[in-house]
Amino acid sequence: MTGRRAGGLLGPGICALVAFSILIGLGTWQIERKAWKEALIATLEKRLNDAPVALPPASEWAGMTADNSEFTRVRLHVEFGNAPDALVFTGGSQIRDDVKGIGYFVFSPARLADGSLIAIDRGFAADKSYPPAAGAQDIVGYLRWPEASSWFVAAHDADGRVWTVRDPRMMAARLGWGEVAPFYIDQESPVPPGGVPHPSALTVRLRNEHLQYAITWYGLAAVLVVIFVLWAAKRRDRSAA
Repeated sequence: MTGRRAGGLLGPGICALVAFSILIGLGTWQIERKAWKEALIATLEKRLNDAPVALPPASEWAGMTADNSEFTRVRLHVEFGNAPDALVFTGGSQIRDDVKGIGYFVFSPARLADGSLIAIDRGFAADKSYPPAAGAQDIVGYLRWPEASSWFVAAHDADGRVWTVRDPRMMAARLGWGEVAPFYIDQESPVPPGGVPHPSALTVRLRNEHLQYAITWYGLAAVLVVIFVLWAAKRRDRSAA
């Protein structure tokens, strides 16, 4: 009888142990994600609040990545031409306090002193009526990296004027800008006469709910243990009877 009871618990016990291990693993993964997210937030906040530095020369761009450079504040001198702009449609922004409704982020190509081209997100416009970029400007802004295209939404309209993703190299190829930097500049200042397109400072608003998720997974693991213990005790009592 004892061997039969042990055999009857073996299968469910193994299943419960596997489920318990998975739940503990998920909870631990969320704790690790929490530490990663907190480090990321601290890094981004530091970059967004540091004094702007000179934009690195084109010879250093290959070593720059989103991980080591995104949101770094930079200053640069650019010359705008008369190339067509790309308008990125938006329904609001999670990192800009001044963008509350639908409109467009205006991307314009600009030339650096060494002849390199770089895309500048000049700021937000509520509609397509805004002054074109003109002449030479000293700009302060943030280094940003392209977004990934979606399988389900077209990257741009038929004319290549209105876009759904921020990808300067795709824009350059479609609109004939020429070879541009692998990143773009999110302009912070100066604000142009009339205020449109409107540049702005950026803020970090990354959700960090990993502790709650970890507690949920660990809690489910604890519940599983309690349920299994109660079930096993009830089964033992029935076998004893």
